[in-house]
Amino acid sequence: MSAFPADLTGTWTIDEGHSTVGFAVKHAVVATTRGKFTSYSGGATIDAASPESSSVWVEIDAASVDTGNEQRDGHLKSPDFWNAEENPKITFKSTSVKVVGDEVVTTGDLTIGGKTNPVDITWEFGGVAKDPWGNVKAGFEGTATINRSDWGITWNAALETGGFLISDKVKLVLEIEAGKQA
Repeated sequence: MSAFPADLTGTWTIDEGHSTVGFAVKHAVVATTRGKFTSYSGGATIDAASPESSSVWVEIDAASVDTGNEQRDGHLKSPDFWNAEENPKITFKSTSVKVVGDEVVTTGDLTIGGKTNPVDITWEFGGVAKDPWGNVKAGFEGTATINRSDWGITWNAALETGGFLISDKVKLVLEIEAGKQA
């Protein structure tokens, strides 16, 4: 997308029922384990004529993690990972937005476990449509790869065959449907 379509101008709110905020990480060197959060909010204010003036924000309930395994979810909430009891929110707030060829890149501050680092999220625009009730919706898919150790998340276990149980690299996946605000 070399320019934002004019109908993107405005304020958008994440439709939690039609979106996924998740992650993927290599486990035992050989497989990928995925997780998502079930409680979050956020949105964007977009200026199609001046994309660099746009902004994005997301706030995630850290305790709402769901990997399909209750024991693993409990471990992720513990002080070994993001310590959800003391740090109940994971947040992202953009500091810049730029269009680079067909990609939109938002740079911003990602806070996990009380520690903040800059992250670039690369977005693919899915389009704008009206739902059957006349609400304007837009779709966006964002990805970023982070090193969890940058946030002080270093718990791991060595494998007998070499390597570690959990990769340091974590892929963030945001599949967003947003509703335009009046």
